[in-house]
Amino acid sequence: MPKKTGNATKHIIYRRIRADIITGKKKPGERLSIDLLKNEFGTSVTPVRDALQMLNQEDLVSIKPRSGYYVALVSLKELNDMLELRQILELAAVERAAEKITHEQITVLENVHAGYTNEDNETYSRYTEENQNFHYLVAKASGNHELARQIRHLHDRLARFVVKVRSGKHMSDIHMRLIKKLKANDPVGAQKTLQKELDEGRRAIMDKIMQEEAGFWHLGTGK
Repeated sequence: MPKKTGNATKHIIYRRIRADIITGKKKPGERLSIDLLKNEFGTSVTPVRDALQMLNQEDLVSIKPRSGYYVALVSLKELNDMLELRQILELAAVERAAEKITHEQITVLENVHAGYTNEDNETYSRYTEENQNFHYLVAKASGNHELARQIRHLHDRLARFVVKVRSGKHMSDIHMRLIKKLKANDPVGAQKTLQKELDEGRRAIMDKIMQEEAGFWHLGTGK
């Protein structure tokens, strides 16, 4: 069996910790001990630190000087701001994508989802990644790669909220309706279809947070 490279180990650790954060196994504010993670993964300090730095770049992990690494806290104000920014950016992106999208890009979008299978956390982590990839690819079809990059980063930050909604069963159906509008080069229809998805998602996220998960989140007014 070939020996794992340091780079591969770093990405394996990154994906495992990321999945634990997104699915709620690791809670907001929880300290991420490098020593414990090093022992858990049977590796040296370097790939663990590299993985945590990658998660810090996604704003999923925060670094406190002389203290260590923590699962990032998010305030209610920050969550609202992120959801509002998502709407602004994605509606702009989908309007442009509907005008410019190619047949090849449509084909890629049609194959993003591997299909609904079950309700376990690992599978929902996959659904969330597929959702992020779908919206990133729509934004990329707008022709503005900086816009697409910003949307992808925003989805990184929102992933742990999106996964709580448990919409995997309906996600591909929602996206297929949007693909139909994109295929028809219908900017208005694409925006309306996306707006419905965004509105439903926002309501579901806020309901879940306020009714069931408020104790796990820093529901302050922001920084």
